[in-house]
Amino acid sequence: MYLMAEPAAQTVALAESLKSLGLTKYEALVYIALLQASEATATEIHEISGVPRASVYPVLERLSQKQLVSVSNTSPRRFNPERPDDAIESLLSSVEHDAARAKTTLNRIYSQSVRRARGDQELIWSIHGGDHIRLRLLEMLQAADENVRIIFYWDHLKGELVERLLSLKKEVKIDIITDGWSGPVPGQINVLVKAPPMEIQKEPVTNWQAGCVFIVDKKKAMVVMGSKDEGFTALYSESVGFVRFFTMYWNFFLNWG
Repeated sequence: MYLMAEPAAQTVALAESLKSLGLTKYEALVYIALLQASEATATEIHEISGVPRASVYPVLERLSQKQLVSVSNTSPRRFNPERPDDAIESLLSSVEHDAARAKTTLNRIYSQSVRRARGDQELIWSIHGGDHIRLRLLEMLQAADENVRIIFYWDHLKGELVERLLSLKKEVKIDIITDGWSGPVPGQINVLVKAPPMEIQKEPVTNWQAGCVFIVDKKKAMVVMGSKDEGFTALYSESVGFVRFFTMYWNFFLNWG
């Protein structure tokens, strides 16, 4: 016996939601049709769903393999859907399993490609855009094992930066040179305040160029340049020469003034 079919717009929206859980368009339409019919035959499913007659049986077979449809032993065969709660839970479990497997494989591919790409080459990576720089920077800091050295003039990220630094392992030594610091300094962070040169201080705040250097474990370094008006660009490298150059830059600032 047929039930009233769902409005076309609602069916399309439901099908899109099910597609995000791993079903094809036809699989989603057939499952929705089954929810509207009682022990439907393939012909009835075709009429309700609009899925081509020749495609209905293959679709039902796939839905059965996904444990979303049960099949009778009668002639003609009749089909019943699993309850939506159980069906969605099964689809979510499958998506999570596939995502975990993909994550493991992709990480293995990524780590292998990084090792091959670096080799003995001294690669310097260019990163554009505040969000991309922020994510790469916070990832870089989180990997610190021994020490972090920072020259920091980038106010809008300062709070998040300090929060990330405080989450590092207690044995990581943290030194910061900055133009100003408000509030107490956490015990595990050593802060040296040095005002920018007078010619920079005379500029309107909106025109200031952010110049930040981050050195982690004396093995990797990132330098960030830019402004809110013009955007930000960063250079990142693990090359010995690059890290040594900005370590010298750090020492210059440390002894400057």
